[in-house]
Formats: sequence, structure tokens, C-alpha cells
Amino acid sequence: MDVLSIEEEDRALAVVLDEDPDVVAVLSLQLHVLGMESRCYRRADVLLEEIDECEPQLVIMGLEFGDPDGIALLRLLAERRYAGWVLLLGGVERKISRIAERVGHTLGLQMLGSLDKPMRMTELRQRLDRLHLGRKPAIAPEDDPFFSAAELDRALERHELTLHYQPQFELATGRLSGVEALVRWSHPEIGLIGPASFLPMLTAGQSRRLTCHVLEQALADAEQWAGMGVVLSLSVNVTADDLMESQLLSLTRHRRPGEPPLVVLEITETAAMDDELLGSEIAARLHLNGMEVSVDDFGVGFSSLSRLQMLPISELKIDRSFVRHLQQDSQDAAIVEAVALLGRRLGIRVVAEGVEELDCLPTLARFGCTHVQGFGLSRPVPADMIPELASDQSPIRARIAASGASAGNTP
Repeated sequence: MDVLSIEEEDRALAVVLDEDPDVVAVLSLQLHVLGMESRCYRRADVLLEEIDECEPQLVIMGLEFGDPDGIALLRLLAERRYAGWVLLLGGVERKISRIAERVGHTLGLQMLGSLDKPMRMTELRQRLDRLHLGRKPAIAPEDDPFFSAAELDRALERHELTLHYQPQFELATGRLSGVEALVRWSHPEIGLIGPASFLPMLTAGQSRRLTCHVLEQALADAEQWAGMGVVLSLSVNVTADDLMESQLLSLTRHRRPGEPPLVVLEITETAAMDDELLGSEIAARLHLNGMEVSVDDFGVGFSSLSRLQMLPISELKIDRSFVRHLQQDSQDAAIVEAVALLGRRLGIRVVAEGVEELDCLPTLARFGCTHVQGFGLSRPVPADMIPELASDQSPIRARIAASGASAGNTP
């Protein structure tokens, strides 16, 4: 029998794929207790058909099962533009699970890490609680299925795309030092929608329009903050193609180098390394126009260090997949320490992103990371909340100090 199903009306749907019938049975019962409908499979082709038809909110999958294997299945999910969450099951070497998780992240899937076997109810509950999955049939609106290119055009024309800002903190002092602009869609019917539901659908032209819109709005917000005495660095995510857009440079050309706010354009490591000469040229032009370049998701692109040295970059951002398990995984710790040392030797900032548990802060400080960001310190907030956050930074400093990391009293 290919499918075991425990269903109840008005529950979110999870589909499970694993060859072990005991695992399938236990997970079905656990999901039922936690308020989810579950459909469990032992064949990948049947599971893919179910995903196409029912659009489940959660896929729980092992990695060892015939053809296709687990990593190949992640690629098939990405090709189908699966917009829900993916939780991997253990049972393979931990290094293999971590590679699979990083592959999923790179493909644009929403990965929840891996769940060790035997599965513990408490750990599964913690994962689902974070997503607010349970007896209601849908994930939060920001994780709804993808939207069409035409809808995105209308959203751009109607100025429905808004910004939230992820705060970034100086680790040594706890000072709010900058923000990263994150786009949200304020949909007139659905409400606030996260980027995972619409960014993958952007055409190249729409991507350039959106980047210019984000930069223009972020600069306007930063001007307002500066008028209130709040001067922060401003980070904006861009693609390699976006950087060739002349309008992007013209938006900041009136700013002299060093004049606040400092604009940092974040480009992924893979894109930055694709064309060494082009990357160096673009980064040099940005510096001449008063902007800086950050290499985002550093550590997942297998960079040549000699090529990295050629790029006039100002910041390395360590990918969250290394930070998340820093305290439990010695290999992740070694990678983070090596990147921090590299940044220190190159004289550039090193930002650890995705900080969720503050117990990693002393380790990050000891390794030499200069800045941190993540939900454990602050979730993304609207523009009007940034001055309030900047005016009273004592709670953040106290939490950093309580973790065992240093947080001074610099104003």
C-alpha cells in the first residue's frame, strides 16, 4: 500500500515520504496529535502527484529511497515551484543531511532542517509551532502559492510592495548599526505576503524595476531616520544583472563617499564569483559612487579565495545554515571561524546572519564576527519602528551581555 492517511477536516496538510513503514506510522500519529492531516508515501512519484494536486503546506521526507534520491527530489520540488516547507528526516550521515539542506536553500525551498530518528514529539512540535501550523488549513499568508507575472506588474504599478527592515547589531557593543531592506507585498485582499511567494516569479525586467523601487524607498526611509538623528548603514539585496542597471547608480550618485546613509548592496557569493572581471568592475564602480558591496550567503558557493581577493568588497555575510547549528556541529563552527579570520585579515566586516538562539553569540564573538542579525535579536520591522528601536537599545545590549558575549555601553 503506497499511502497511509489520517485526515480530519479543517487541518493543514503534511505529506511524508520514507521507506520505513514504522517511521511512516509514527509520523502519521504524531502529526495527527499535533493538529495536522497527514498523507504518507513510500514512493516519490506518488508523492509528487499528490503535491501537484493538493499543494500541501509541509513535506517531510527521508533522503534514502531508490530513484530519485532525496537530493534529486529536492530539485523536482523546486522545479514545481513548491511554496510550502520541507523538513528532512535523519537516518543518513549528518554531513549528508546538511548538504541536502543547503541544496534545498540554494534551490529556493523553505527548509526546516532535519529531524533525527527516532522522531521526538517535542522536537516536531517545536518545528510546527514556529510555522503556526495546526488545525487551520493554511500556512501564514506570506507562504501562499506563487503569483503570476501580471499580478506582480499591477502590484508594482500600484505601489503595493513595501519594505520591512531586518536590524543588524554590532556584536561588541550591542549597538544598532544598520538594517537590511526586505520587500513585502501588501496585497489588498490577502494582506502581507512574504517574498518567497512572488520573488521567484519575477522576470529580469521586473527584478530591475523592483530593485530600483526598493533602493529608492529605502533611501527615502533612511533620510527620514537621519532627520531624527538615526544614521544607519542600509543594505539592499541585488542580483548581478541589477548591478548593470544605470538607474541604480543614478539613485545614489548624488551622495559623496562616506556620506550617510551608507548604502551596502548585497550580492550572493555565487553571482559575485561567476565573472571575475565583471564583478570587479561593478564593485569598483559602486565604490566610486559611494556604495559598498557585501558578499551574501558566504560559504555556500565554494569561492576561490584568489578571486575573492580581486573583488573590492567591504563585508562578508556568513550563511545562516552555518550559524544555525554552530553550537552542535564542529564542522560548521570551523567554517564560521575560518570565514571570520578571513574577514579580519582582509580588514572587512563579518556578519553572522540567521541568529535565532543567543547561546551562539559568545562563540561568534570569540571567532571575530563583528556584526549579527536574526530573529533571536529582532524580527524585521516597518520603517516607523526603526527610530524607536534605535532610541532604546538597552534591552538588546542586556540580552547580548546575558548570553556571555561582550556588549559595552557605547551610546
